[in-house]
Amino acid sequence: MVDERIEVLKNILLDLHHGAKAEAVQEEFNKHFTGVSAIEISLMEHELMNSDTGVTFEDVMSLCNVHANLFKGAVRDVEVADTDHSGHPVQIFKQENLALRAALMRVGRLLDTYANSDEEMQEEIRKGLKRQLSLVEQFERHYKRKEELMFPIMESYGHDSPPKVMWGVDDQIRELFKEVKTAAEQLPALDIEEVAEKFRLFATEFEAMIFKEESILLMILLESFTQDDWLKIAEESDVYGYAIIQPAEKWIPHRHSFSEKETDNSTKVTSEVLARSEQTNDGKFQQVIDTPDGQVTISFEPKKKKVENNFDRQNQQPFGHGYLSVEQANLILNHLPMEITFVNKEDIFQYYNDSVPADEMIFKRTPGQVGRNVELCHPPKFLEKVRFIFKELREGKRDKFVMWFKSESRGKFVHVTYAAVHDEAGEFQGVLEYVQDIQPFREIDGDVYRGLD
Repeated sequence: MVDERIEVLKNILLDLHHGAKAEAVQEEFNKHFTGVSAIEISLMEHELMNSDTGVTFEDVMSLCNVHANLFKGAVRDVEVADTDHSGHPVQIFKQENLALRAALMRVGRLLDTYANSDEEMQEEIRKGLKRQLSLVEQFERHYKRKEELMFPIMESYGHDSPPKVMWGVDDQIRELFKEVKTAAEQLPALDIEEVAEKFRLFATEFEAMIFKEESILLMILLESFTQDDWLKIAEESDVYGYAIIQPAEKWIPHRHSFSEKETDNSTKVTSEVLARSEQTNDGKFQQVIDTPDGQVTISFEPKKKKVENNFDRQNQQPFGHGYLSVEQANLILNHLPMEITFVNKEDIFQYYNDSVPADEMIFKRTPGQVGRNVELCHPPKFLEKVRFIFKELREGKRDKFVMWFKSESRGKFVHVTYAAVHDEAGEFQGVLEYVQDIQPFREIDGDVYRGLD
């Protein structure tokens, strides 16, 4: 039944991609659906982008708003305990959107009153615009947490298409905001109508993204994520910061441990669901859940207890031209004056060091990104460049790629190197990325022997 619904959804969207009018497609959608699961939308997008329909990621991205309007009011809500807690990632996400929307409205009002104000008032309005746009600009932190913390977990559950599409639209919104900010800085030389028009384009797309986040994205997450997933996001969110608001308190959920005795032959009754668990002859457990629509049977096998790892991190091992313990090697890597990332030969992000506090990283990394495919760690607009670099290094056409750029916002001059890593037999084993702020070196003038005076 689920497969049939996904197929119907896919065909409706295909009609859209082939030029059907939105009104006609909406009518067809309403015929088949009184409600649609966010998971179904995710599966449909995956089917659409990974089948032989000829529909590309760019096609889906270009009709993203049309898709969202199609589902408006039809996506079923998902209720999960604790999400109304002020420190829960879902609640923070929604509160940020409220604060960003309020700042957006204030910018709109300032632009509306600018033309009919005298010069003195216009100068004050320009100051106000600068303040409010600096608040709106904090949406970057909101988007970064979504892209770097939520998307990797989504992908681990097989929902790889919505993150790719949404990240692409996020980047478009970023570009629209840059245009608004640049135009506002050119006042009063630039006509106010030109600034207002750029802002309207940005605000329209920004508001549409808020709808997609809260009505589709969060519904997928609430249906998919475990409490541990949300805790991981909560623990790593400080690295990227928050947009306008700050969490009022830390979310510490109630944790209940279920033993085999509690699940064996137990019965749990609620107003909606009756669940019975029993152990089968092969040692597995089987749970039968009675719902208003019928029975669901789930089989599971208890995890075997992990054997404790007795490896001694302090034990000295032959290492290069000497001896080091794992603990010493870790300390050395963390004391190098650069950020190091290693991607293995399977293109999996495997390691990064802790050379600086997380909030001071040039390229921010979190434990949740480890184990992710390197392509998924970059915005879609950079994918071709990433693929090219890794292909050249893998095939031995280049030993390394070096690039540098000035980061005005951080006051740093960033130097980046991507180097191919080979073993003693010359076999490609992965790519090492190392990143430094070389601004202090650029400012060197003369001889200095600090600490030797």
